[in-house]
Amino acid sequence: MGFYSSLGVRRVLNACGIYTDLGGSSLSPAVWAAAAEANATWASMDELLAASGERIAALIGAPAARVVPGASAGIALAVGACVARGEGAVMEALPAVRSSVLVQGAHADTYAYARCAALAGARVVVVDDLAAALASGPAAVLHAAHLDGVGVPLEDVTRLAREAGVPVIVDAAFQCFPVSAFGRWCSGGDVAVFSAKYFGGPNAGGFVAGRAGVVADVAALDFVGYESGPWRTFGRAFKLDRAGVVAVVGALEEWLTCDHAARLEGHRALAARLQERVGGVLCQFTLDERVLLEGPLNAVRVPGLAGAARALEAGDPSVRAVVDGDALVLNVEALTSPEIDELAAILSACCPN
Repeated sequence: MGFYSSLGVRRVLNACGIYTDLGGSSLSPAVWAAAAEANATWASMDELLAASGERIAALIGAPAARVVPGASAGIALAVGACVARGEGAVMEALPAVRSSVLVQGAHADTYAYARCAALAGARVVVVDDLAAALASGPAAVLHAAHLDGVGVPLEDVTRLAREAGVPVIVDAAFQCFPVSAFGRWCSGGDVAVFSAKYFGGPNAGGFVAGRAGVVADVAALDFVGYESGPWRTFGRAFKLDRAGVVAVVGALEEWLTCDHAARLEGHRALAARLQERVGGVLCQFTLDERVLLEGPLNAVRVPGLAGAARALEAGDPSVRAVVDGDALVLNVEALTSPEIDELAAILSACCPN
């Protein structure tokens, strides 16, 4: 906490969960140690990225994979790869290359990340008749995995797109549990994008996985060839460091061997402790931000506290929670056991009734 204080930055009691603007997740001691080892030892980024991609692909059963600095960067790089398809002059010209990416109309209103395709210069085209739109020769189709039950399902999207020779990019950013989800999504389209923060990795980490040709095209235009290769490739801005790459792989290895039943029970137990102190009802706060009263319970919904959210956020430490109607939802997944007691005391002082 000393360095935070020296900057005048308040500590946060994170009762929201895994969020980018709260720094993602916390690395485990083993992953932190692996990252520290990488930080202290030089390596060729070309070699490290190739080897780490091979390891990830083997772990999740994909043909190929590549570490990228987060899911949004992964979308931009995947779109760029689908536009350039390994052609050096196009990789250099991006994003000033005319291209389009299709997004289903059924997804458009609730899917916030389609605009990441525009980072690679693509025009995002919202379509209702996917089959007809594929005839216009788009660079790719972008499919939101968490909305797969809405509109045309991925299986049919991929069939139609392959008939038209158009690759499908699956945004599977938080689809990491059950662990079989990795294989499902990277085999469902041509390439899938995952965010590392959802499996205990760094905030600025993730990977793309899927068909070897598409992943190779991502590798061809990412940052490693810009300084030493013949082309000033588009992906230069999306660079990684050694420690970040190692942390992504280490976190994924831990996630795939984790006792997830014990992990979920730990969340339920912490939520129950908090409920004893602050009242409310146990609930599940999902990664797509729904509040459910069934399934793995990881939060407490306390009616009548929504009005206190701003005061709690303004405090020191700053308490961040989810507002749901008139209630506060307190997600315990990012809280430690001592922080449960600290949070309960703050809430009691702020809202004594």
